[in-house]
Amino acid sequence: MIPRHLTNESVSYTGQTSKGIKQSQERMNSKWKMLLLTSFALLLMLIKHRSRIKNHLEKIDLCWENEKELRLSDWFNPKKRPDVKTTTDWFAPIIWEGTYNRQVLEKYYKRLNITIGLAVFATGKFVDQYLEQFLQSANKHFMIGYNVTFYILMDDFSKLPPIELGPLRTFKLCTVLKQHVWKDFKYIYMKNLDMYIIEHIQHEVDFLFSMTVNQIFENDFGVETLGESVAQLHAWWYFRHAENFPYERRPKSAAFIPFGEGDFYYQSAVFGGTPREVLAFIKEYQKGVTSDNRNGLKSIYEHYLNKYLFINKPTKLLSPEYNWDPNFRTPPQIKHVKIAWHSKSI
Repeated sequence: MIPRHLTNESVSYTGQTSKGIKQSQERMNSKWKMLLLTSFALLLMLIKHRSRIKNHLEKIDLCWENEKELRLSDWFNPKKRPDVKTTTDWFAPIIWEGTYNRQVLEKYYKRLNITIGLAVFATGKFVDQYLEQFLQSANKHFMIGYNVTFYILMDDFSKLPPIELGPLRTFKLCTVLKQHVWKDFKYIYMKNLDMYIIEHIQHEVDFLFSMTVNQIFENDFGVETLGESVAQLHAWWYFRHAENFPYERRPKSAAFIPFGEGDFYYQSAVFGGTPREVLAFIKEYQKGVTSDNRNGLKSIYEHYLNKYLFINKPTKLLSPEYNWDPNFRTPPQIKHVKIAWHSKSI
């Protein structure tokens, strides 16, 4: 027989154990309830902020897409134009009609929401002859669908023609400041453009073109022309031998390029790139003019441009299609004239 006192103790011990288990279960249930309530609250917050989180993730994805480098092979196919030179010796593309895929470029640049500037110098007879036509044609054909700012450098705003611009386009008037020591109108223009780029243009645009006013846009001048440093091949000299290029040949000039050297002859009517690169050229141009003045020499603006681009190779070249002289017979290589350059008015 089991002693009675042991049986009672066992019963008593068993009763205490059941009670402890019950209390433990109650505490566990409370924790589960709390956990469920917390999870439910978090689920409600997630549902509430779902659209905000989705938008944030989409922005992150868009930023990631924008960071992806646009490769040359994505949009440029030099094999499409076997009749012309489409790549330089330093592997920069030469843009001809048919070599580029504008849809790929549009998709890329639209995401970046870029702004392109176009600076033009208009003074004297050029205002009456060309400014209105230049602006009207640029409004119609220059960088359609993108934010564009026209920077008009003038010395007499009373001669400004009526300007009607399409959507995403605006213009800014920039006063041309002169000094009696500045004789060359190109030097005056570049001196002023340098000042305005530093003051505000570099903060307002992603790319900047500088063009002469004696031009008329005839077809779309689009984003295929954008690059860090963009040079225009000269219509007069593209189809001639390099030995005949009219470089500055005087050794003492800052614009000097020796015989047997040089890549192309570039047209000064169109030059572009990032504001930083345009500014870099202007600084070198001013140094060259100052140096030549000290040596009793004087060269032309186009010679300094060619010297700069000979040393600092452009990252993109525009074929003569982008700046053709209508006084010339149009050869079969010129498929689609973008700008007509009126040379006789120079």
